[in-house]
Amino acid sequence: MESAGNGRRDAALGSLAVLPDELLCAIVDLLEPTDIGRLACVSSVMYILCNEEPLWMSKYLSVGGHLEYKGSWKKTTLSRLSLCSGNSELEQKARHFDGFNSLFLYRRWYRCFTTLTNYSFDNGHVERKDDLSLDHFHSQYDGKGPVLLGKLAETWPARTKWAIQQLVHDYGEVTFRISQRSPKKIIMKLKDYVSYMELQHDEDPLYIFDDKFGETTPALLEDYRVPHLFQEDLFGVLDYEQRPAFRWLIIGPERSGASWHVDPGLTSAWNTLLCGRKRWALYPPGRVPGGVTVHVSDEDGDVDIETPASLQWWLDIYPHLAEHEKPLECTQLPGETIFVPSGWWHCVLNLETTVAVTQNFVNQSNFEHVCLDMAPGHCHKGVCRAGLLAVPGKSIRDIENHPPGTMSAWNHNDMTRAEKRLKGSGSGRASNSANQCASFEFSDVHESLENQVFSYDIGFLSQFLEKEKDHYTSVWSPTNPIGQREAREWLRRLWVLKPELRGLIWKGACLAISVDKWYACLEEISACHSLPPPSEDEKLPVGTGSNPVFIVSDNVIKIYAEGGLGYSAHGLGTELEFYNLLRKVGSPLINHVPEIIASGFLVYEDGVYRTVPWDGKGMPDVLAKYYPLELSYTNSCFPLGLWSKQQFGMDSSTECSNKPIWPYMVTRKCKGDIFARVRDTLSKADLLNLASSLGVQMRNIHLLPLPHGEPLPKPEDNNVRDSDPPEWKQVISTLNGRRNNIKKHLANWGGTVPTVLIEKAEEYLPADMSSLIKFVKDDDGDSVYTFPCWIHSDIMDDNILTQRSLTDAKSTCERDLEKLDAINIIDFSDLSIGDPLCDLIPLHLDVFRGDIDLLREYLRSYQLPFLRGKSNNDIYKSVRNSKFSTASYRAMCYCMLHEDNVLAAIFGLWKELRAATSWEEVEHLVWDDLNRYQQSSPTLSS
Repeated sequence: MESAGNGRRDAALGSLAVLPDELLCAIVDLLEPTDIGRLACVSSVMYILCNEEPLWMSKYLSVGGHLEYKGSWKKTTLSRLSLCSGNSELEQKARHFDGFNSLFLYRRWYRCFTTLTNYSFDNGHVERKDDLSLDHFHSQYDGKGPVLLGKLAETWPARTKWAIQQLVHDYGEVTFRISQRSPKKIIMKLKDYVSYMELQHDEDPLYIFDDKFGETTPALLEDYRVPHLFQEDLFGVLDYEQRPAFRWLIIGPERSGASWHVDPGLTSAWNTLLCGRKRWALYPPGRVPGGVTVHVSDEDGDVDIETPASLQWWLDIYPHLAEHEKPLECTQLPGETIFVPSGWWHCVLNLETTVAVTQNFVNQSNFEHVCLDMAPGHCHKGVCRAGLLAVPGKSIRDIENHPPGTMSAWNHNDMTRAEKRLKGSGSGRASNSANQCASFEFSDVHESLENQVFSYDIGFLSQFLEKEKDHYTSVWSPTNPIGQREAREWLRRLWVLKPELRGLIWKGACLAISVDKWYACLEEISACHSLPPPSEDEKLPVGTGSNPVFIVSDNVIKIYAEGGLGYSAHGLGTELEFYNLLRKVGSPLINHVPEIIASGFLVYEDGVYRTVPWDGKGMPDVLAKYYPLELSYTNSCFPLGLWSKQQFGMDSSTECSNKPIWPYMVTRKCKGDIFARVRDTLSKADLLNLASSLGVQMRNIHLLPLPHGEPLPKPEDNNVRDSDPPEWKQVISTLNGRRNNIKKHLANWGGTVPTVLIEKAEEYLPADMSSLIKFVKDDDGDSVYTFPCWIHSDIMDDNILTQRSLTDAKSTCERDLEKLDAINIIDFSDLSIGDPLCDLIPLHLDVFRGDIDLLREYLRSYQLPFLRGKSNNDIYKSVRNSKFSTASYRAMCYCMLHEDNVLAAIFGLWKELRAATSWEEVEHLVWDDLNRYQQSSPTLSS
């Protein structure tokens, strides 16, 4: 029996009473809702802890989905999970207990119910201007400091139309995205959200923060316009679907807000308030706010920020800051626009119900900073946000002793707080924060820092780049607002469309993709092979692939850089072997691939570039010198060809060698444009002709004979058996390795795959991946295997060249598509051997974008059976009752085990599959047509 009074906590919790309430609440938050319900019955204090609204809010956010708030988070969550009925206990009056006090719970309760009416209008540190000329803005504020601007929105229709009740009247049934407080997507109808705002008492209320409002409610875009000061946006040269999120509709109640952050990609931002009041706090770049911890990954540069919620920071942290530690502050009023420069920390608290619109942008002032932030590596990213706290081995005391410079008052550092503020990422790394960049040479940087404080100048920041890291091919941070492919396309488009900015664009491209290094390589290769020197228009790489590719006159120069020297040398060797095979067997495919002019290695020694020709035959001395390989086929015609690549299991993650040697190949430029660029100009008839022609060309690839010689598996490889066919050993080993780690493999795609499917992945996949190519016993008791073939592995829309119109091509019914000159296929460096179904994955998902008509047209001209062996009739007889022989099942397995995130394309193209509860649903919707083709396809022998 529990005792009343001050002893209630000890009596109710027993041995658990030694734990603080904060920790107890965190433990309860780990439980499932049904277990929380049971725990609430244990004692009075457990009842209190298990009925806390923040707890049930957390439970709902972990589920996600369409939110309809029902007056309390417990009721909303249990209703969402179908764990309560109309006559449930929830309708009963809550129980109350005397004799229990908790400072932690009281502070949380206070944050839920406090009002902010006492926040009066401040004189503020941020300057207020009615308006500015563009020149005045650039000279005084752009890239220098924030400013509050009036009169920019005076003529906007949004000034009157974006009142809450008017928005509900006009768009009440429209669904908007809610601030992301969890990995799960939360959406609400506007009318439901306004009802939530009126009912809620949350310590950190949800607020609408929707970057897709222009798609769901395009009429809202007509109610405002980008102010004249911010109309330059260099991301605007990208197609809408390529560019990162850049505009948001923001609606939030009192006490909601945005916690401390630096805007993504070091972009700048403007924010216009239409109704209500917002309280802003800002720190200059490099000045980490009190109470905030910055984690910098020493693997990919990912920057993670631990920060209290906005209201909690203002209530618990701000009052304890010394005057010289306090941020810049201002209260934004309706109709005012605030400008936040690149790299500035800011925190926003809504003092009333507010409606605002904001956009991020890249202009000439912050362009180099945005490019710097894209670059791979970690130290420079930490320095951009945490200043000199992120510099390894640098004494904070030494830095503080430097004479003050510009903004020095905003860059002071307290050693105790500094040691806690910047930590290495991951468990057990805190003590290594001073060494997280230890593998790089920073002595020159340290010397240059001895007489200066932190500066947000691009010259200062770029000192912290990892000079030896290959920016073109190294892994970029997953938090980059734009991917590598899109970034290369962006820089190329800027180069073409903004010739007046080429000096600036070149500087940014040097930071992001080390273009100066690759241009020096290009000049040497061009000179060696008597090619015309590159023109000004030809200085930047073209395409979006992982290797630098330049077009000089009618020539294409490809420099193999991806994956290090071993991988790239095998890429060139395999490609040269493939071209030699096309000529040897007289394949019609030779008319649809580029003509090779030259190939070899580019070597950098003693500050000088030199070229070494190589046609793929024999082992060149220069390669053996820099990258000795123990090859079983050194006497073969192509020692670095297909079998060598298979034997060593080369993929882009195998090795990241920075040896100063790069394979290269020069080809004649094919006719046509990259399909990715002209897709939208083609009619459906054009696309059907393209699919038909691709079917023929892929048939030509898959019919090529494999070269002589059989690779042997590595002795330490436990994923293969002696009974497996030699040509399949490496494929089986790779697939089994991924299958053994399938949950981690799928989870790495960052929420792409529904959790319920991740849990069912092991059950869906075969226990042994050899089952996909080895079927039931034949009549003689032997295993039946299919034959592997050459596969391109990367038939995507940027590796297909096509004419703008294909309607003049010969009719598919003439079956003379071998002579069709409408398309060319490029980039064979990823050639491998395997199941021809693997080539269908990028074709269907990237080239055809899930269009079933294009897939069927492709299959009509492809004609080959998917299962091919010594006798296709015997294969079909043996396996017709085996699910492993089903084309749709095999294709789905390959998708799940793919080294790239092809599942993101599947769940993006077929949005209804996001609610799928089994892999069979996904398989049948995406790949079922393959089964109908397989059943009716002709029986051809290889």
